[in-house]
Amino acid sequence: MLLGGVTKNGNELFFPGNILILTGPPGAGKTTTASSLAEISGGPAVHLHSDDFWHFIRKGYVPPYLPASRRQNEVVMNVIAAAAETYARGQYFVILDGIVGPWFLSAFKQVQAPLHYIVLRPASEVSVFRAQNRGGNQLVDAEVIGDLHRQFTGLGDLEQHVIETTAHEPAETLQAVQARLSDGSARLRIADLKNQAGNPA
Repeated sequence: MLLGGVTKNGNELFFPGNILILTGPPGAGKTTTASSLAEISGGPAVHLHSDDFWHFIRKGYVPPYLPASRRQNEVVMNVIAAAAETYARGQYFVILDGIVGPWFLSAFKQVQAPLHYIVLRPASEVSVFRAQNRGGNQLVDAEVIGDLHRQFTGLGDLEQHVIETTAHEPAETLQAVQARLSDGSARLRIADLKNQAGNPA
């Protein structure tokens, strides 16, 4: 599989056939960054907003942060992984944006495309503030947001995939993500996928 890199004047990234999982707690800047990254890509790019896949469920939907959602979440993540891989096979650079914690990475263990994993992580209070003030039909419950944030701390070997975004403006976060992609430090090893399973503790 072709692994892309920096193209043209050094500001445009293109990774044909690659998948970037851009994740983190609510309010981390995932969607803003993913959208910008797709727009400045040096070639065809897809922005997959994972929240949409949960919203497709019209009956029987369970909020994905509840214990009862486990089976639903497994199904949805398998659908997302399949969609991402299909786009990647078409040589698109796929940017998957959403809460894809380590506990969901097992859904990608059969994906035959280069994977990159970046966790955007602001301080907990910043995450809550941003999530509650971004408008729209978004999660605003401080307790739930705080719990999701805690699930993105202490990531063990995956801590090397974290970008701290507390003091970042959107352009700074985008630049940091581009740097991780360019130097290869965001690449996800097969061992990382095999070591992750189930729902968060």
